[in-house]
Amino acid sequence: MIKHIVMFRLKDSAEGHSKDENIRKLKILLEFLKEKIQVVKCLEVGINVGKSASASDIVLYSEFDNMQALEVYREHPEHKKAVDFIAKACSERRVVDYEA
Repeated sequence: MIKHIVMFRLKDSAEGHSKDENIRKLKILLEFLKEKIQVVKCLEVGINVGKSASASDIVLYSEFDNMQALEVYREHPEHKKAVDFIAKACSERRVVDYEA
């Protein structure tokens, strides 16, 4: 099993919306992927509630059977739509993929 974790920091504003609005929009976009991409085994999206200066704003946790399934997810048109928004709204992104 492959676990895919992505942490995002968002810009103060982007696409005509505030950071908080874009965090909520990103959460919806990411959660929608579970419904649209069959290779996704598990997907959770969490909005940070802590106050640490080093914290990310939002995190994606997802699981896939193998690296091939993760690649199918990455290439899926719905995922690419989310990536387009991420490119505009995020200032920083960190990714970890690991086998469990």
